[in-house]
Amino acid sequence: MRYDFTKMQSLGNDFIVLDGLSGKLDVTPDIARRLADRHFGIGCDQVLLVLPGGDGTGEFVFKVFNRDGSEAEHCGNGARCLAKFLYDGGLAKDKVIRGRIARQPMTLTINPDTSVTVEMGTPDFTPADIPFLADRAAATYALDLNGETVEISAVAIGNPHAVQRVEDVARAPVAVHGPLVENHPRFPARVNAGFMQVVAGDHILLRVHERGAGETLGCGSGACAAVAVGVNLGLLDHRVKVSLPGGDAGVDWRGPGHPIF
Repeated sequence: MRYDFTKMQSLGNDFIVLDGLSGKLDVTPDIARRLADRHFGIGCDQVLLVLPGGDGTGEFVFKVFNRDGSEAEHCGNGARCLAKFLYDGGLAKDKVIRGRIARQPMTLTINPDTSVTVEMGTPDFTPADIPFLADRAAATYALDLNGETVEISAVAIGNPHAVQRVEDVARAPVAVHGPLVENHPRFPARVNAGFMQVVAGDHILLRVHERGAGETLGCGSGACAAVAVGVNLGLLDHRVKVSLPGGDAGVDWRGPGHPIF
Protein backbone atom coordinates (compact mmCIF):
# COMPACT_ATOMS: atom_id res chain seq x y z
CA MET A 1 0.00 0.00 0.00
CA ARG A 2 1.21 3.51 -0.83
CA TYR A 3 1.32 6.08 2.01
CA ASP A 4 1.51 9.83 1.50
CA PHE A 5 3.04 11.23 4.68
CA THR A 6 4.26 14.41 6.32
CA LYS A 7 7.34 14.36 8.55
CA MET A 8 7.14 16.73 11.54
CA GLN A 9 8.94 17.33 14.83
CA SER A 10 8.30 19.18 18.07
CA LEU A 11 11.28 19.66 20.40
CA GLY A 12 13.06 16.97 18.39
CA ASN A 13 10.29 14.45 19.13
CA ASP A 14 9.67 13.37 15.52
CA PHE A 15 6.57 12.00 13.82
CA ILE A 16 5.16 10.56 10.64
CA VAL A 17 1.75 12.17 10.08
CA LEU A 18 -0.81 10.29 7.98
CA ASP A 19 -4.01 11.92 6.67
CA GLY A 20 -6.96 9.57 7.09
CA LEU A 21 -9.58 12.27 6.49
CA SER A 22 -10.01 11.78 2.77
CA GLY A 23 -9.79 7.99 2.57
CA LYS A 24 -9.50 4.86 4.69
CA LEU A 25 -5.98 4.08 5.86
CA ASP A 26 -5.20 0.68 7.28
CA VAL A 27 -2.52 1.30 9.93
CA THR A 28 -1.78 -1.75 12.06
CA PRO A 29 0.86 -2.11 14.78
CA ASP A 30 3.07 -4.01 12.31
CA ILE A 31 2.76 -1.27 9.67
CA ALA A 32 3.51 1.39 12.30
CA ARG A 33 6.66 -0.50 13.35
CA ARG A 34 7.81 -0.73 9.74
CA LEU A 35 7.18 2.94 9.03
CA ALA A 36 8.93 4.01 12.25
CA ASP A 37 12.07 1.94 11.61
CA ARG A 38 14.93 4.40 11.10
CA HIS A 39 16.92 2.02 8.87
CA PHE A 40 14.33 0.23 6.74
CA GLY A 41 11.37 2.61 7.01
CA ILE A 42 10.89 6.37 7.20
CA GLY A 43 11.90 6.67 10.85
CA CYS A 44 10.19 8.41 13.76
CA ASP A 45 9.38 8.24 17.47
CA GLN A 46 5.63 7.98 16.81
CA VAL A 47 3.25 7.53 13.87
CA LEU A 48 0.26 9.91 13.97
CA LEU A 49 -2.99 9.18 12.13
CA VAL A 50 -5.74 11.82 11.90
CA LEU A 51 -9.32 10.66 11.27
CA PRO A 52 -12.71 12.36 11.07
CA GLY A 53 -14.74 12.41 14.27
CA GLY A 54 -17.81 11.16 12.45
CA ASP A 55 -20.25 12.53 15.01
CA GLY A 56 -21.00 15.92 13.46
CA THR A 57 -19.19 17.89 16.19
CA GLY A 58 -16.25 18.91 14.02
CA GLU A 59 -13.85 17.05 16.28
CA PHE A 60 -10.93 15.05 14.93
CA VAL A 61 -9.81 11.64 16.13
CA PHE A 62 -6.08 11.06 16.52
CA LYS A 63 -4.36 7.69 16.77
CA VAL A 64 -0.78 7.53 18.02
CA PHE A 65 1.48 4.52 17.50
CA ASN A 66 4.81 4.24 19.32
CA ARG A 67 7.90 3.05 17.52
CA ASP A 68 7.29 -0.50 18.78
CA GLY A 69 3.75 -0.52 17.33
CA SER A 70 1.95 -0.07 20.65
CA GLU A 71 -0.80 2.54 20.75
CA ALA A 72 -0.37 5.56 23.04
CA GLU A 73 -3.18 7.18 25.03
CA HIS A 74 -1.75 10.71 24.77
CA CYS A 75 0.99 12.70 23.07
CA GLY A 76 1.47 16.42 23.71
CA ASN A 77 4.15 17.07 21.09
CA GLY A 78 2.24 14.99 18.57
CA ALA A 79 -0.92 16.98 19.29
CA ARG A 80 0.94 20.23 18.64
CA CYS A 81 2.17 18.89 15.30
CA LEU A 82 -1.33 17.72 14.40
CA ALA A 83 -2.73 21.19 15.10
CA LYS A 84 -0.21 22.75 12.70
CA PHE A 85 -0.80 20.00 10.14
CA LEU A 86 -4.57 20.55 10.17
CA TYR A 87 -4.55 24.36 10.24
CA ASP A 88 -1.69 25.01 7.82
CA GLY A 89 -3.14 22.42 5.42
CA GLY A 90 -6.58 24.01 5.47
CA LEU A 91 -8.15 20.90 6.99
CA ALA A 92 -9.22 22.86 10.09
CA LYS A 93 -10.66 26.34 9.56
CA ASP A 94 -10.48 27.61 13.14
CA LYS A 95 -7.42 28.27 15.30
CA VAL A 96 -9.11 26.38 18.14
CA ILE A 97 -9.20 22.70 17.20
CA ARG A 98 -10.98 19.99 19.15
CA GLY A 99 -9.84 16.40 19.00
CA ARG A 100 -9.51 13.15 20.87
CA ILE A 101 -6.67 10.67 21.41
CA ALA A 102 -8.04 7.35 22.71
CA ARG A 103 -10.56 8.50 25.35
CA GLN A 104 -8.74 11.78 26.05
CA PRO A 105 -10.45 14.93 24.71
CA MET A 106 -8.13 17.80 23.79
CA THR A 107 -8.37 21.43 22.80
CA LEU A 108 -5.52 22.63 20.58
CA THR A 109 -5.01 26.38 20.10
CA ILE A 110 -2.90 28.07 17.42
CA ASN A 111 -1.51 31.14 19.18
CA PRO A 112 -0.86 34.54 17.49
CA ASP A 113 2.91 33.77 17.40
CA THR A 114 2.06 30.44 15.61
CA SER A 115 3.05 28.37 18.65
CA VAL A 116 0.51 25.76 19.79
CA THR A 117 -1.03 25.28 23.23
CA VAL A 118 -2.61 21.95 24.15
CA GLU A 119 -5.06 21.45 26.98
CA MET A 120 -3.81 18.07 28.21
CA GLY A 121 -6.56 17.21 30.71
CA THR A 122 -6.42 17.08 34.50
CA PRO A 123 -3.43 15.31 36.13
CA ASP A 124 -4.57 12.26 38.07
CA PHE A 125 -2.54 10.95 41.03
CA THR A 126 -4.97 8.12 41.89
CA PRO A 127 -2.99 4.84 41.68
CA ALA A 128 -5.79 2.79 40.10
CA ASP A 129 -6.29 5.39 37.38
CA ILE A 130 -2.63 5.63 36.36
CA PRO A 131 -2.51 2.51 36.64
CA PHE A 132 0.00 1.90 39.45
CA LEU A 133 -0.10 -0.81 42.11
CA ALA A 134 -0.18 0.85 45.53
CA ASP A 135 -2.29 0.49 48.68
CA ARG A 136 -2.99 4.22 48.79
CA ALA A 137 -2.10 7.45 47.03
CA ALA A 138 1.12 9.12 48.15
CA ALA A 139 3.31 11.98 46.97
CA THR A 140 6.25 9.60 46.43
CA TYR A 141 6.82 5.85 46.33
CA ALA A 142 9.86 3.63 46.78
CA LEU A 143 10.47 1.50 43.69
CA ASP A 144 12.85 -1.44 43.63
CA LEU A 145 14.97 -1.67 40.47
CA ASN A 146 16.85 -4.95 40.62
CA GLY A 147 17.96 -4.36 44.21
CA GLU A 148 18.41 -0.59 43.93
CA THR A 149 15.66 1.56 45.49
CA VAL A 150 14.65 4.82 43.81
CA GLU A 151 11.97 7.33 44.79
CA ILE A 152 9.37 8.15 42.16
CA SER A 153 6.09 10.00 41.90
CA ALA A 154 3.33 8.52 39.75
CA VAL A 155 0.75 10.49 37.75
CA ALA A 156 -1.47 10.08 34.73
CA ILE A 157 -1.63 12.79 32.05
CA GLY A 158 -3.99 10.68 29.97
CA ASN A 159 -1.06 8.22 29.94
CA PRO A 160 1.05 6.90 32.84
CA HIS A 161 4.21 8.64 34.08
CA ALA A 162 6.80 7.95 36.77
CA VAL A 163 8.93 10.97 37.66
CA GLN A 164 12.23 10.82 39.56
CA ARG A 165 13.91 13.91 40.96
CA VAL A 166 17.66 13.88 40.20
CA GLU A 167 20.50 16.22 41.17
CA ASP A 168 22.10 16.30 37.71
CA VAL A 169 19.95 15.31 34.75
CA ALA A 170 22.98 15.04 32.47
CA ARG A 171 24.34 12.24 34.67
CA ALA A 172 20.99 10.54 35.32
CA PRO A 173 21.04 6.81 34.47
CA VAL A 174 18.27 7.12 31.89
CA ALA A 175 19.55 4.30 29.70
CA VAL A 176 19.61 1.88 32.67
CA HIS A 177 16.71 3.03 34.86
CA GLY A 178 14.41 4.02 32.00
CA PRO A 179 13.66 0.49 30.74
CA LEU A 180 13.50 -0.88 34.29
CA VAL A 181 10.92 1.70 35.35
CA GLU A 182 8.99 1.39 32.06
CA ASN A 183 8.54 -2.37 32.54
CA HIS A 184 8.24 -2.46 36.34
CA PRO A 185 5.48 -4.87 37.48
CA ARG A 186 3.87 -2.14 39.60
CA PHE A 187 2.94 -0.41 36.33
CA PRO A 188 0.72 -3.01 34.64
CA ALA A 189 0.34 -0.93 31.44
CA ARG A 190 4.05 0.07 31.47
CA VAL A 191 5.00 3.71 32.06
CA ASN A 192 6.91 6.70 30.75
CA ALA A 193 9.93 7.41 32.95
CA GLY A 194 10.91 11.05 33.58
CA PHE A 195 14.12 12.33 35.21
CA MET A 196 13.68 15.87 36.57
CA GLN A 197 16.28 18.35 37.85
CA VAL A 198 14.80 21.40 39.59
CA VAL A 199 16.77 24.53 38.68
CA ALA A 200 14.34 27.05 40.17
CA GLY A 201 10.65 27.30 40.96
CA ASP A 202 9.94 28.26 37.37
CA HIS A 203 12.52 26.11 35.57
CA ILE A 204 13.35 22.40 35.36
CA LEU A 205 15.60 20.24 33.22
CA LEU A 206 14.05 16.97 32.02
CA ARG A 207 14.89 13.78 30.19
CA VAL A 208 12.21 11.22 29.35
CA HIS A 209 12.38 7.53 28.48
CA GLU A 210 9.11 7.03 26.60
CA ARG A 211 7.18 3.81 26.84
CA GLY A 212 7.57 1.96 23.54
CA ALA A 213 10.02 4.48 22.07
CA GLY A 214 13.02 4.84 24.42
CA GLU A 215 14.61 8.17 25.30
CA THR A 216 13.33 11.00 23.13
CA LEU A 217 14.52 14.57 22.63
CA GLY A 218 11.14 15.92 23.74
CA CYS A 219 7.98 14.68 25.46
CA GLY A 220 4.96 16.96 25.96
CA SER A 221 3.02 14.74 28.32
CA GLY A 222 6.28 14.03 30.19
CA ALA A 223 6.86 17.77 30.63
CA CYS A 224 3.34 18.13 32.02
CA ALA A 225 3.82 15.13 34.32
CA ALA A 226 7.07 16.53 35.73
CA VAL A 227 5.51 19.93 36.42
CA ALA A 228 2.42 18.35 38.01
CA VAL A 229 4.66 16.29 40.29
CA GLY A 230 6.82 19.31 41.11
CA VAL A 231 3.79 21.45 41.98
CA ASN A 232 2.31 18.59 44.01
CA LEU A 233 5.57 18.32 46.00
CA GLY A 234 5.69 22.07 46.59
CA LEU A 235 8.85 22.48 44.49
CA LEU A 236 7.51 24.43 41.51
CA ASP A 237 5.45 27.46 40.61
CA HIS A 238 2.35 27.26 38.41
CA ARG A 239 4.15 28.39 35.24
CA VAL A 240 7.34 26.49 34.45
CA LYS A 241 9.89 26.37 31.65
CA VAL A 242 10.76 22.74 30.94
CA SER A 243 14.14 22.36 29.21
CA LEU A 244 14.36 19.06 27.32
CA PRO A 245 17.26 17.93 25.11
CA GLY A 246 15.31 19.09 22.03
CA GLY A 247 14.27 22.51 23.35
CA ASP A 248 12.05 24.32 25.84
CA ALA A 249 8.34 23.81 26.53
CA GLY A 250 6.13 26.01 28.68
CA VAL A 251 3.76 24.29 31.12
CA ASP A 252 0.99 25.95 33.13
CA TRP A 253 -0.93 24.16 35.90
CA ARG A 254 -3.08 25.81 38.54
CA GLY A 255 -3.17 22.78 40.81
CA PRO A 256 -5.48 19.86 41.69
CA GLY A 257 -8.79 19.80 39.82
CA HIS A 258 -7.51 22.07 37.03
CA PRO A 259 -6.43 21.08 33.52
CA ILE A 260 -2.78 21.35 32.58
CA PHE A 261 -1.58 23.26 29.51
